[in-house]
Amino acid sequence: MTITQLSWGCLAVALGLATATPASAAPRKIDFNRDIRPILSDNCYACHGPDEKARKSKLRLDTAEGALAKHGSSAAIIPRDLKKSELWARVTTKDANDVMPPPESKKKPLTPAQLALLKQWIEEGANYQGHWSFVAPVKSKAPEIRNSQFAIRNAIDSFIAAKLAERKLTPNPEAPREVLIRRVTFDLTGLPPTPAEVDAFLADKSPNAYEKVVDRVLKSPHYGEHMGRHWLDAARYGDTHGMHLDNERSMWPYRDWVVRAFNRNLPFDQFTIEQLAGDLLPSPTQDQLIATGFNRCNVTTGEGGSINEEWIFRYAVDRTETAASVWMGLTAGCAVCHDHKYDPITAKDFYSMYAFFHSNADPAMDGNALLTAPILKLTSPEQQKKLDDFNTQIAGVDKRIKAELTKVVYTDPSTLNPPPPLKKFDTTWVDDDFPAGAKVEASGASTTAKWVTTQDGKVLAGKRALKRTDPGVGQDFFSELKTPFTIPPNGKVFLNVLLDPQNPPKAVMLQFNTGNWSHRAVWGDIYAIDFGKKDTNERKRLGDLPKAGEWVKLEFAASQLGFKAGDKIMGLAFTLAGGTVTWDQVGITGESNPAKDPNESLAVWLKENQGKTLANVPDDVKRLFRSVKPEDRKPEETKRLHEYYFELVCNTTRPQFEKLHAEKNPIAKARDDFDKAIPATFIWKDLEKPRDSFVMVRGQYNKPGQQVWPNVPAVLPPLPKSGTTNRLDFAKWLVSPQHPLTARVAVNRFWQQLFGTGLVKTAADFGAQGEAPSHPELLDWLAVTFREQSWDMKQFMKLLVTSATYRQDSKATPQKIAADPENRFYSRGPRFRLDAEQVRDNALAVSGLLVPTIGGKGVRTYQPDNIWEPVAYSGSNTKTYKRDGGDALWRRSLYTFIKRTAPAPSMTTFDAPSREQSCARRERSNTPLQALLLMNDVQHFEAARAFAQRIMKEGGSHAEERLAYGFRLATARPPTKAELAVLSETLFTQWAKYQGRTDAAKKAITFGESKPDASLDPSELAAYAMLANLILNLDEVVTKN
Repeated sequence: MTITQLSWGCLAVALGLATATPASAAPRKIDFNRDIRPILSDNCYACHGPDEKARKSKLRLDTAEGALAKHGSSAAIIPRDLKKSELWARVTTKDANDVMPPPESKKKPLTPAQLALLKQWIEEGANYQGHWSFVAPVKSKAPEIRNSQFAIRNAIDSFIAAKLAERKLTPNPEAPREVLIRRVTFDLTGLPPTPAEVDAFLADKSPNAYEKVVDRVLKSPHYGEHMGRHWLDAARYGDTHGMHLDNERSMWPYRDWVVRAFNRNLPFDQFTIEQLAGDLLPSPTQDQLIATGFNRCNVTTGEGGSINEEWIFRYAVDRTETAASVWMGLTAGCAVCHDHKYDPITAKDFYSMYAFFHSNADPAMDGNALLTAPILKLTSPEQQKKLDDFNTQIAGVDKRIKAELTKVVYTDPSTLNPPPPLKKFDTTWVDDDFPAGAKVEASGASTTAKWVTTQDGKVLAGKRALKRTDPGVGQDFFSELKTPFTIPPNGKVFLNVLLDPQNPPKAVMLQFNTGNWSHRAVWGDIYAIDFGKKDTNERKRLGDLPKAGEWVKLEFAASQLGFKAGDKIMGLAFTLAGGTVTWDQVGITGESNPAKDPNESLAVWLKENQGKTLANVPDDVKRLFRSVKPEDRKPEETKRLHEYYFELVCNTTRPQFEKLHAEKNPIAKARDDFDKAIPATFIWKDLEKPRDSFVMVRGQYNKPGQQVWPNVPAVLPPLPKSGTTNRLDFAKWLVSPQHPLTARVAVNRFWQQLFGTGLVKTAADFGAQGEAPSHPELLDWLAVTFREQSWDMKQFMKLLVTSATYRQDSKATPQKIAADPENRFYSRGPRFRLDAEQVRDNALAVSGLLVPTIGGKGVRTYQPDNIWEPVAYSGSNTKTYKRDGGDALWRRSLYTFIKRTAPAPSMTTFDAPSREQSCARRERSNTPLQALLLMNDVQHFEAARAFAQRIMKEGGSHAEERLAYGFRLATARPPTKAELAVLSETLFTQWAKYQGRTDAAKKAITFGESKPDASLDPSELAAYAMLANLILNLDEVVTKN
């Protein structure tokens, strides 16, 4: 036929995902979603799909209306008429100018199988269907199965058996009991069964023995840990901010909430609502507020120079993309810059969802802080009672302070005529402690300096001095003073230092915070501390290091660092480059003009601070200066400022309150220390006034286009009208009965956990570019059943693991591998390598080292040197990796501290994600590095030695008994005779190697912090340790069969 001159754009961006029936197979009736949509999506939608701006020649092939529409004298598709269908002409022509996909697209022509499907589809009438995942699931009746080799245990097996029969595959028999209990225990707790649990199952001959095992395991507290670990991948949970300094953040209470939620079997609909909108529930509980940490898990920044508007935008985009992926399996982020090229999600749809997450109250800059508001203190009733007791005591002192304020007699020196004379000024800023109320921090290899007394160090004056030892650059610093230090006229700064003659530093430095740390005085090697520009006020050398071994007073004129009279100092930093230094009495001398000094004149203080945002003052004082003009202040507000000044600022009246402050401050410090020890976490909160939201042109934060309001994609069911449109509406909409995606996505992820691959392989993409479900009727049956069972996650997991499909033996014949290499049709049980956390936890559990404590802050376990340091900034509190000790080393991997820019190598080697973004499905690699890690990593080698001790002490008195016991501990089954022979030969070879070589034996058994059992012969223990290491490396041990 002659090809018309209709000018089409390219039909292709990618090839090869289409599901095709071999051309030689007997044709079955075409199903558009199964057979045709993948071909069109991969080869046509980029240029002829939902994205109107990218659409070529105004031709749309993702809808029947577009495909059947007339274009001049022709149409892309004319049902039942191949010759007149332009699509068919273009994909079959040999003309390089007309063929689709065009040669310049670098894509291959459609395959014969794909062409056969297109041909059959057009001839059958070119029927379109809505994309399967956007159509509400319908619960089909399970197929009736006759003469199945399955013992059909529930409807899952009926659907699977029907597909197996269609593919001419036969199911495997049920797995041996040892395999079955090991499989289900790993799948529901992430840990192996104990020998006692295996023995009990083998001895139980009742027909419901396996079901009793499942019920027991579902009640285990480790169930929540394991299920939670999968969810935390999707939630992108980490223990650091994830960018720039990548400092620690306090998110672990959210992780612990997830574990509790699974253990108490919180229904999935409520699990969804509490995470997305727990703060909007009526009178939310502490747990419901913690749950909103889901939306605070995203990566954040505190980098200087960042643009606030850009990061507010980026956070809202991340939260929108994550919610769409986690609950709906949609790649909604593809619509940030333009309409989605494959799915019917427009940019307007995306930004309407984005509007739900755009009014977050958390700031653009995280401040590199452990906690960034909004936060929640996790105070228990007992802790609150103690805080109340502290506050009662403080209130009693405050009452006496109020009474003392009525006795103040004050004359403002600025009102005197003649003006008062200049006064000599001599004040000590730091002596015996940092200033009360200041924010104190430290950096360097040492966590902090030590305040020493005359008993444990040398003190120049007062009771204490500050001593630090550091191999590198170390700092102790404070900021956010309640009352800033003021530089007086002719000011001279002084400080006293004592250098250790046995360990002198290369340099000492005093830094000043004037709003930033831009003034530094250095003594010694100017190059030893690389802060600021050399030979400027940012880093000025004022002399040599003083003589070591004795107190030396260092003095310099404030003007040498560019200070002027009246400049405010908000903090100081005591810095050394290596060595040991003790500091004592730091302050300033000079002259003071009372009439112009804000610490003497109330009028000057009020004028100087008007309109400013003061740091580290009570909120009401801050508000009065920042927001209320003097003429607008009420009498009680003016009185509040005056009383604050007299009590805490004025040099002439402040001493009147020192005795009362000496009584109050220790109580306040004790309260603050107690309160500081109470954990807190990030929660979600909206601004009082929502931000306006817009379609951001080309995804640029500063290019607003059309204004939008909170809403959901038009292709999905509408939001119910409730009078409000907020995150709570959105969360409830996700779990509403009419929603086509949420239940499907959830059950698919649960299936994936057990079988390695979901019924939909692309767990994060249920759109046109995702893979069609292998068993669509089963997926829908599961989705509806999950919803009908009140979203009960434990009941659903029990349904899956009690099916005959799950309980099959995992052995694979060459014929089965050829017919179904990925086991997508389930003719055999699941078999794949344990996940990263399970590999480590299994070794700890089998060895007896595992510490089963649940919850708490992340722990720092064994890790190679120089993993954190190369990717860290000098000011980061995660710059240096400091390993924990004791039980922390043997906690479950769920609790391993996750630094997102440098995750633990033992985890990433086995494909754990960095948690910088949501992960719906982990990949599984197979690399030599994994074997090397299992054989040589300290954690695993220590576990092997502990495992060896367990074998020797619990396994009996004879080698053969011990070997059988150890093998069964690791695999849940006894070894065969052949296996036992290999184990015996290996053991005696190793024993012979270490006999008479005590030093070599001791070296082999002293890896890690735990100590070898001194009652065991070192040579024998070393031999068993090598054997245990071999067992822990067996494929069967690191694999779920």
